[in-house]
Amino acid sequence: MASWKPYDEMKVMGQRQPRLDGPEKVTGRARYTYDQRPPGMLYGVLLTSPHAAARVVAIDADRARALPGVRAVLTDIHPTGNVRFAGEYVAAVAAVNKQVALDAVALIEVNWQTRAHVVTLWEAIDEDAPRVFADKDNVTESERGDGDVDAGFSQAETIVEAEFFTQVQTHSPLETHGSVAAWDGDELTVWDSTQAVHGVREGLAKALEMPANKVRVICHHMGGGFGAKLGPGAYSVIAAKLARQAGAPVQLMLSRKDQHLSVGNRPDSWQQLKLGATKDGQFTAFECTTWGSGGIGGRGGVSQPYVYSFPAWKQQHHDVATNTGGARAFRAPGRPQACFAMEQIIDEMAWKLGLDPLDVRLRNDGNETRHEQWRIGAERIDWPRWRRREPGAGAGPIKRGVGMGASIWFTGGRGTKAQMDILSDGTVEVRCGTQDLGTGTRTLVAAVAAEELGLPIAAINARIGDSDFPYSGGSGGSTTAPSVAPAIKNTAEKAKAELAIVVARHLGVAADTLSFVDGTVRVASGQTLSWREACAMLGANAVSVQGEWQEGLSGSNVAGCQFAEVEVDTETGRISVIKVVAVADCGLIVDRLTTESQVNGAVIQGISYALLEERIMDSETGRMVNADFENYKVLGALETPEIDVILYDQPERGVIGIGEPPTIPTSAAVANAVYHAIGVRLRDLPMTPDKVLRALEGA
Repeated sequence: MASWKPYDEMKVMGQRQPRLDGPEKVTGRARYTYDQRPPGMLYGVLLTSPHAAARVVAIDADRARALPGVRAVLTDIHPTGNVRFAGEYVAAVAAVNKQVALDAVALIEVNWQTRAHVVTLWEAIDEDAPRVFADKDNVTESERGDGDVDAGFSQAETIVEAEFFTQVQTHSPLETHGSVAAWDGDELTVWDSTQAVHGVREGLAKALEMPANKVRVICHHMGGGFGAKLGPGAYSVIAAKLARQAGAPVQLMLSRKDQHLSVGNRPDSWQQLKLGATKDGQFTAFECTTWGSGGIGGRGGVSQPYVYSFPAWKQQHHDVATNTGGARAFRAPGRPQACFAMEQIIDEMAWKLGLDPLDVRLRNDGNETRHEQWRIGAERIDWPRWRRREPGAGAGPIKRGVGMGASIWFTGGRGTKAQMDILSDGTVEVRCGTQDLGTGTRTLVAAVAAEELGLPIAAINARIGDSDFPYSGGSGGSTTAPSVAPAIKNTAEKAKAELAIVVARHLGVAADTLSFVDGTVRVASGQTLSWREACAMLGANAVSVQGEWQEGLSGSNVAGCQFAEVEVDTETGRISVIKVVAVADCGLIVDRLTTESQVNGAVIQGISYALLEERIMDSETGRMVNADFENYKVLGALETPEIDVILYDQPERGVIGIGEPPTIPTSAAVANAVYHAIGVRLRDLPMTPDKVLRALEGA
């Protein structure tokens, strides 16, 4: 089984390496999908449905086709003509510039036959509600559990019951979804803002009924992706069809409004929880009834019970269909919703019993690693001092408090392949068909290769984001690092071995007497060559090898916890997060700087979910009324608190992903801190000022 060198011997991995593409990005040289401009490129615009439920009776696009500058019009892009949410794609236009395309779309006349709709979970679960799908009910029930729940509750000395609500959170990366498509004969090249260049290639080939080897997908840089960019979007297929009809490349980037409506979201949830415990805080049973709406796409699951184990538990879940855009993967699907409710009801139980909330968690979790993480976080937030303060205590309108939450994540990695070339001038190029969605994957690839070859990271030309490169899976589920790092190491090992054979032959020594250290090739006898001198021995030949993922170099299952300190103004209802302590484990750290960056970003996104983000639907029109960044609020620099990141090193476990876990417990930790500050619990996300004031008034 493959293994890494001892952690304390590593010179590149585990250090704080600045991103290799940082200078390109800060100087504007990095070319995103939006920046691609193939010669003769046209601009695509979508016509979307203004109705939440309707049938397209007829489309008249003659006036659009006649508009000067229009090169292509598609009116058959909807598979059935039965529209199920406002924002669904109905037609598309490609023109010489964006304004002409917008004008053309406005000229398309659609004859609609509207139907009744439901756009909120509460409406959809009503027995008399209009059906989203004619052939099935709006609500699908499922049940799972373990143990005798009734017996567990009969043993409980205290029972806590509560309801919790979380909102729909839309995908809001700074770079919207979109594609640039260009045909060369029967071959298609697509620049796509994607988390899966190979996945988009396969999806496009299937949708366009063409061989996958005739499709190339490129994503050199992208402006963020949190799960919704894991596969081809309908816009990618539409861009390719427009380009084929027009005989010219077409760029189709979604508007911010289309982004909010059509590419996916984190589902909402309604959770009824019941927790039983003995007087010393030992859990005896857990039961919950949950609802969640993934719009027309299903997948409104809530992952209860979360983190903690119970002697007996049961969940009855209801997946609810609504006339809204479908859910798609969103950084730890189902977990932030579950964590928000679970951590609060545990907190509520602890306070009701007069016990330390941290002690209750320690009592009910047997994972020693997590115990150590909790102790580290508690020390950094000064938990014992805060614990002495009763909820809502303190004079004056400004109240402070602390709270905590925990997370767990399960997935590992596999399947990636890579190729490496070493040339006689010392150039090292490694190619891998993974992609960098903003996490630093390009730097990770270079760091692993540099460590294995004994070179500085700047000596590695890391090329990614192209489906012509060896296969790698999508960047989702925190699988990228544990999939890619082992493949790069294996490839570099093979390349190093090939180079060693050549050098050893020239020196008349055995290849196993050579070592690659600090940019040199050293012989056991004491002779030393520079890297370039060693590579010069290749002559006209080059080392070119392929490698793949290896067992033993990566792991799965990570834990983490967060402590939040908040300030609440009881006169205005404003919540300010002052500090977040985030303890995270991710096995062997490849680049400490980008790992810390991942945790920072996850916490920021978690606070945004806790306090600001919410899709607001108008039940009468069936439309989202805040589909822009003026009214859909996301956390900015001025609201971002101090974030104290502690990485819990476990190099013996191999490389493990860190993308999902750190965003899961943030909203729960903030909610528990708000309760500690004001003595009133908020069970409804986002925790906006009006909800704070209503809760205080109700108390």
